[in-house]
Amino acid sequence: MGMDMAVSIKQLIDKLELQNLTPEVDITGIKVTQPDINRPALQLAGYFEHYDETRPQIIGFVEYSYMEHMTEEDKREVYPKVLSEKTPCIVFCRDLRPDEIFLETAVKNKVPVLLTQKSTSAFMAEIIRWLNVKLAPCISVHGVLVDVYGEGVLITGESGIGKSEAALELIKRGHRLVSDDVVEIRKVSDDTLVGTAPDITKHFIELRGIGIIDVKALFGVSSVMDTTNISLVIRLEDWDKEKKYDRLGLEENYTEYLGNKVVCHNIPIRPGRSLAIICECAAVNHRQKKMGYNAAQELYQRVQNSLTRKREEDEE
Repeated sequence: MGMDMAVSIKQLIDKLELQNLTPEVDITGIKVTQPDINRPALQLAGYFEHYDETRPQIIGFVEYSYMEHMTEEDKREVYPKVLSEKTPCIVFCRDLRPDEIFLETAVKNKVPVLLTQKSTSAFMAEIIRWLNVKLAPCISVHGVLVDVYGEGVLITGESGIGKSEAALELIKRGHRLVSDDVVEIRKVSDDTLVGTAPDITKHFIELRGIGIIDVKALFGVSSVMDTTNISLVIRLEDWDKEKKYDRLGLEENYTEYLGNKVVCHNIPIRPGRSLAIICECAAVNHRQKKMGYNAAQELYQRVQNSLTRKREEDEE
């Protein structure tokens, strides 16, 4: 299920702690629809070829310094082009204040002018990172997302198979819940998927026979987190004695979300199996593989070496 990708100016102001210098402008309905930003240095000099007016515009010290040396005539000619009605907002960094002509033009064209005390580089890094997450392609999947030893583990499976119970046991063992039942997955880059919880269900878990519990209230703030990168999928399924399950792990299986492949383990459910411990081992083993150590490959190599030595001894 896809989702609309847009961020309101109010969200931008609240999240990045910006000051609104143009309260006269009604920001209701103004949205940022792309993660790219622009520093309009060339535009202030009069060059508007390839200018994308739909991006948030960022004014740093260099742009501000140039604006101070512009004549009033140049300002009245250039400012209306920079402050297009299609521009969602313009942000001044380093607590630099725009001149009256700029504010007058912004109000006339209904463009919010915002202010931050942060340096230009720091603010640009922050806004790009935040917009990349908020405006990334997004889907919702049924499952539970838990951060296990720093690895984002997405537990999936049929309804009632024990996903929430496994997550609760992991939480009791010191790991952190991100989302239960519905997980929002965003494609931040070609190799990064970020999982979050819908605001309405954040920090809640549903346990059949008990009902809804508030994980944050019961186990404290250290038991939850807002987001994590998804690095591993554990798919729970009923035990099928006719099915062959992987017992070595020499080859990785993958599942795909939004075009990104994620390592996936199919775990059969049988009475007496501790799902929490299995999830922990899977997360640690996955981290080991990323660091260059593969236990299955190590065992395979030992067996091969043993067979080679035995063959050489027989030949002698």
